[in-house]
Amino acid sequence: MQTNQEALSPLERRLDMAVPLAEIDKDVHQRLKKLARTVKMSGFRPGKVPMRIVAQQYGPQARSEAIAEPVNRAFGQAVRDQNLRVAGYPKIEPKSHENASHMEFSAVFEVYPEIKLGDLSNEEIERPILTVGEAEVDKTIEVLRKQRTTFSAVEKGADDSDRVTIDFAGRLNGKVFEGGQAADYRIVIGAGTMIADFESNLKGVSAGGRKNFEVTFPDTYHAQGLAGKTVQFEVYVKLVEAPRLPDIDGDFARSLGIRDGDVARMRNEVRANLEREVKKRIQGRLKDHAMNILLRVNPIDVPRALVDLEARQMVEAARHDLQNRGVDSKNVPIEAAWFSDQAMRRVRLGLILAEMVREKQLHAKPEQVRSFVDELAHSYEDPTEVVRWYYSQPQRLAEAEALVIEANVVEWVLANARTCTKPLAFDELMATAA
Repeated sequence: MQTNQEALSPLERRLDMAVPLAEIDKDVHQRLKKLARTVKMSGFRPGKVPMRIVAQQYGPQARSEAIAEPVNRAFGQAVRDQNLRVAGYPKIEPKSHENASHMEFSAVFEVYPEIKLGDLSNEEIERPILTVGEAEVDKTIEVLRKQRTTFSAVEKGADDSDRVTIDFAGRLNGKVFEGGQAADYRIVIGAGTMIADFESNLKGVSAGGRKNFEVTFPDTYHAQGLAGKTVQFEVYVKLVEAPRLPDIDGDFARSLGIRDGDVARMRNEVRANLEREVKKRIQGRLKDHAMNILLRVNPIDVPRALVDLEARQMVEAARHDLQNRGVDSKNVPIEAAWFSDQAMRRVRLGLILAEMVREKQLHAKPEQVRSFVDELAHSYEDPTEVVRWYYSQPQRLAEAEALVIEANVVEWVLANARTCTKPLAFDELMATAA
């Protein structure tokens, strides 16, 4: 077996291989001879089919197998001999020209990049700081109160924060447009369920009242048929309800899981949960900053095969998400190209992190994993059961280990880059998606 390697690009390689024809012919003959012992064919007893007929029927298959085996063997041997780290699968094709003694093939494939980690000493990363105090607890309790708002009917004109139940019909050029009509539709004025002009026109209308008005949809409205258009609405208000926030008392505390209704204990629970959430969000910000720095100081080429694979996996994840939402993903076109940039980033980061973990010994230690799982479990009613759940399946534990490794990488970046602390406003942090 003869092989010759050629670099087509920084990551793409071509490996030329030559297989002796005599070796192939010998293998074909042995395969057909073995097959002739058992092959069944109409008009012949088993094992008595003439070799000529067996060759006519099964020769192409036997030759294909006889060629594939030494080619694959040669490719594997060349990869081992030259210490190649192959990414994806090779594309193996026969060469067009003929050779009297050999059959020649080319294998085109990609290899993993060689990564030399960059210097972080000139990079700066902000470390957000935020202390949870009484004001933050009060704001959080107020959010929890609003989530438990109840409404009661009132005999007055609707105002901000009131809930109205309406029938409405919207007409464009005299015709009701798609989605422009509904009955018993509930809207909290000012909540942004409908466009602002529609909600503001409901102010002052009492139960039993009717109102006609025009609304001009924004030019950026998501429905192209309505963007920038003026629509006439007819509205009948069936009910106006005023909001009522629950008092901060024992019943409210019990609604948050405090069985004895102790308000002080409730505040302590809110503070503890809030501190965990603040820590999680700050860690998320640090992780994003650290990963951006690693991408900036470690510019590398990535194998296209890995990016394509990642994009296909993201398509499958998107389909699975749609199915979980009750949407038939078969009727929703999802293209891998939509995820190309995100897939490229994921692959590049994955390669860089793998090299960092290997070179800097940032593997997850068992005690780190246990501490991480314990912290996750602490917010549940039965922490012991949560810990058991993680440790009962290797895949679940592997997910925890991956998060610990990411945390180790972030800590390494913080230790080796220049850091500065930055006070962070509570509202700014909580407005960020967790």
